[in-house]
Amino acid sequence: MIPEQWHGKPYYSLDAFLKNTHGEKLYKIAVDAGFTCPNRDGTLGRDGCIFCSAGGSGEHAVNTALHTSVREQIAAGIALFHHKRIGQRYIVYFQAYTNTYGPLSYLRSLYTEALLEPSVAGISIATRPDCMSPDIVTMLVNLKAQFSDKFVWIELGLQTIHEQTAVFIRRGYPLSTYDNCVRLLQQSHIPVITHIILGLPGETADDLLSTVDHLNQIGTWGVKLQLLHILSGTDLASHYMMGDCAPLSQETYTDLVISCLERLSPDIVIHRLTGDGPAALLLAPLWSRNKRNVLNTLHHTMKQRSSWQGRLYMKGLMHESRSIGTLQ
Repeated sequence: MIPEQWHGKPYYSLDAFLKNTHGEKLYKIAVDAGFTCPNRDGTLGRDGCIFCSAGGSGEHAVNTALHTSVREQIAAGIALFHHKRIGQRYIVYFQAYTNTYGPLSYLRSLYTEALLEPSVAGISIATRPDCMSPDIVTMLVNLKAQFSDKFVWIELGLQTIHEQTAVFIRRGYPLSTYDNCVRLLQQSHIPVITHIILGLPGETADDLLSTVDHLNQIGTWGVKLQLLHILSGTDLASHYMMGDCAPLSQETYTDLVISCLERLSPDIVIHRLTGDGPAALLLAPLWSRNKRNVLNTLHHTMKQRSSWQGRLYMKGLMHESRSIGTLQ
């Protein structure tokens, strides 16, 4: 039941997609372009989302103390991969904080700087749906036309469709903002990668699958399934220390990931299945440090269960349709 284009994995991985479309493995270079976030600069709040570190999820970016410009960070990132024997092209990932939260001219110059690098195959821009606008989308469309042999992806941090959870984590925007942003990007043929978090406090497995069903219905191109990491210095860490929330066990996380994959459309590209918590900040779950073991366990369990992405896709889609009908 596993399509040949998935290259042996029981889901449609980003690696498989890139091999199918670009003929080789592409390496990701995370950069920090010096942005902030409306949840940090006082527009919506000062403390950020409760799970977000002071680095705005940019701890894996190239060292900005040594390399300040995007061009310098790309060069430093390429140097880190010089020993690789497979693939010589790269994706520049604008990762830290909210990477469309700035003047239009500044955004255009940053993205252009990255796309001008000959070995860069494309860029992926992490942002918030409330920090996108028609003008930004038009600029991205123009960039795609200018660099017609390269790609532009947008990554949106949805995390959950449930309003109660969104308020608790201080996301700062309603679900309708995400939906409208996705539709705008789809109309402009800009691929959307949606981030959701597994293990959010108070959410059940059914709550998580409702979020997955919504992604199927809205039509995201890619998905990142992110394990909730409890990081030192965050408000989530305070809840954890007081015993108000508990990290997922590896067994529970494996079950949840498989449930998500089985429910997701087989056409959706899986960009992430766990995530990397910064070692210096990670309080829990500590088992997530061994990423190879996490993925090997997942693959083995899926094989044992004869499981694959999309196995229950139509069931999830029908559930979503019934939910929409009830709301109307």
